[in-house]
Amino acid sequence: MSTVSFGLDTFGDVTVDQRGDRLSHAQVLRNTVEQAVLADSVGVDAFGVGEHHRDDYAVSAPEIVLAAAASRTERILLGTAVTVLSSDDPVRVFEKFATLDAISSGRAEITLGRGSFTESFPLFGFDLADYEVLFEEKLDLLHALLAETPVSWSGRTRPPLVDADVYPKTDSGRLSTWIGVGGSPESVVRAARYGIPMMLAIIGGEPGRFAPYADLYRRALTELGKEVLPVAVHSPGFVADTDAEARERLFPHFKVNRDRIGRERGWPPATREDFEAEADHGALFVGAPETVAAKIDDTVRTLGLSRFDLKYSNGPLPHEQLMHAIALYGDEVIPRVRELLEA
Repeated sequence: MSTVSFGLDTFGDVTVDQRGDRLSHAQVLRNTVEQAVLADSVGVDAFGVGEHHRDDYAVSAPEIVLAAAASRTERILLGTAVTVLSSDDPVRVFEKFATLDAISSGRAEITLGRGSFTESFPLFGFDLADYEVLFEEKLDLLHALLAETPVSWSGRTRPPLVDADVYPKTDSGRLSTWIGVGGSPESVVRAARYGIPMMLAIIGGEPGRFAPYADLYRRALTELGKEVLPVAVHSPGFVADTDAEARERLFPHFKVNRDRIGRERGWPPATREDFEAEADHGALFVGAPETVAAKIDDTVRTLGLSRFDLKYSNGPLPHEQLMHAIALYGDEVIPRVRELLEA
């Protein structure tokens, strides 16, 4: 288990200042870069930025935010959480991230997904009725482009390519790529079929219930004759000096975020009881460093993970509190998890 790596993810949630006043999108973007710089300095292995196209998240062009972070960091991997491939063009995705890879000296990575929000579809002129075929075809094309050789491809969702070469090429010969999976068996098998590492998004419920998906992925790889590939988890959480402080700070902001999404999707309002249950037994990794480390250790062991990413931004939590959480994660949580995994 000594090769496990640890990341931090953010969607660039629009936050409030210490007085509770909402920050501008511009300030949130600048703060996100500062958070990446701090994560690099405290030894976090990877930093992921999500893509959204709505007013409660500031990041609609993650590769630009990551390029800004690349210019001020030295070693941390810089990727997405996720790239909404269905409403983007695979050629442009490859070009942008190959460029980021060059600027960062090989530190770029992409997590591909359909995304749990659909605002980008009408924004870019796509029909939600094509939700499945858009992802299938675009993943197929991007997978071909990852080989960095001339590509011929045709499908329904974009014009064909005939012996097309795409630039720039990467120094390593292949972009680091994950497929984000929400928990459907079909998505798990698809990731295995393409031979791309799988990132499980576990945002609710006991993490151990995803063990069958990790097992299915590994079994599918074996049956398809492919090499063993990493499995990772992305889950929400927050670190503070004590368990009580972490829960008290997080809950009101967590509720604002969850209730807004819930109103759009027909969910009931988040209750404190539900929050406490998720923190105690579910997918919410919240607490003091020792508490969060113990829960990550258990999840890594249960699912056989090669990587764990903590989504540290949850609603309008102030930037200063997020920075403290990042420092605790890098300085205390990660070293403690590594100790536990070696025990």
